[in-house]
Amino acid sequence: MQKQLTLLSTLMVASCIWLTSTIAFAQDGKMYPIEAPKEPRAIPLNTGGVDNQPGQESWFRQWGDPMARNITKATLTPFLADPKKANGTSVIVAPGGGFMWLSMGNEGWEVAEALAARGINAFVLKYRLQPTADKLEDFEKQMNQRLADAGKAPDGSAPKRPRGDLSNQLQDAEAAYEMIKSRAKEWNVNVDKIGMVGFSAGARLTMETALKSKKAKLAFIAPIYGSLEAVEVTKSAPPMFFVVATDDFLFHGQTDLIKSWYDAKIPVEFHLYQNGGHGFGLGNPDRTSNKWFDSFMYWLEINKFIKP
Repeated sequence: MQKQLTLLSTLMVASCIWLTSTIAFAQDGKMYPIEAPKEPRAIPLNTGGVDNQPGQESWFRQWGDPMARNITKATLTPFLADPKKANGTSVIVAPGGGFMWLSMGNEGWEVAEALAARGINAFVLKYRLQPTADKLEDFEKQMNQRLADAGKAPDGSAPKRPRGDLSNQLQDAEAAYEMIKSRAKEWNVNVDKIGMVGFSAGARLTMETALKSKKAKLAFIAPIYGSLEAVEVTKSAPPMFFVVATDDFLFHGQTDLIKSWYDAKIPVEFHLYQNGGHGFGLGNPDRTSNKWFDSFMYWLEINKFIKP
């Protein structure tokens, strides 16, 4: 009996150690290499490759979420709403990652699943990225330095966000839009109600698509914790729903983008949450920003993009 109790105690201790290490792995900010997940529904967009890209597409896990980098072939993954609930409204989802990686879990697949559950067809855009170091440890050092630099603003102004040519990414977004339109009947898509939701760098791509594309005519956009710098807004710009938290390290109180939309007399809704940080996706527990998705659904309803 004593031996059985001793064995049981040993197993319980071992289980606790395993559970603790698993939780630490899931929440650790360190990057861990992982095998590329199977993406059986991903559809190639055939938009070309990336110049001067020696590395192969690879995946890693950080903060418990799967991330992809060195993406050279863009894809679109449909998350179609149940036909019994589908309302025809559709959304292109653009994850973020500074155009150097994509947060495919909390800013891609999870968001798409939440939209589909509300009767909205969702399409996760895995767009092409800038080349990064081939080895994960070199990439991690590169990103840590980049994030440290991003939080610094010598004159106290807002930190600078990633810049550069977005020709590849815009081409990918346009190809996604055109594919959705071409298969509208098959996917139960109302072509007059195709919008785009983007997170961080994906928010910038959303803005780029809305303001500069001559092919994609978005019905609405939702940049989530994107840049709030002023832009030139045309009369054909779509209505905008914007979300950011005050404790986002890239937010320093600027709201010029909202004024740009307001001055153009285009419908705009702005949610400035007390907390949430940056990269919260659908939201984190005990943060005011974790209710943004419900507000977004109500905004779509009020603007007649979906029915109550």
